[in-house]
Amino acid sequence: MKGLYTVLLLVLSNTFMTFAWYGHLRFKDMRWSENLGLVGIVLISWGIALFEYFFQVPANRIGFRGNGGPFTLFELKVIQEVISLMVFCVFSVLVFRTETLRWNHLAGFVCLVMAVYFVFKK
Repeated sequence: MKGLYTVLLLVLSNTFMTFAWYGHLRFKDMRWSENLGLVGIVLISWGIALFEYFFQVPANRIGFRGNGGPFTLFELKVIQEVISLMVFCVFSVLVFRTETLRWNHLAGFVCLVMAVYFVFKK
């Protein structure tokens, strides 16, 4: 059960972080942000990223084997990276409708799945 909680929290965490890192690129399309400078954009992104930490830190604490969780530190990191890229792909296709997934992206994902396999291999 701790493994499932860890993965769900990491999905939430990465969703907020993706919005913090890349969502501001769509601000130019929103009227309220027309006069915001770079500092304003950074502060908004930091505010969004704060929510990322509300999920990331508990995910790592629950999931880490040293705290009674099922995953090693390396396993947690690989899980986080794969989730991050999955969330990013969904985000880029839905929010930036000019982006498309191509075969080379899928080939990269296969490599990531292989990385997960090798990291989890005992």
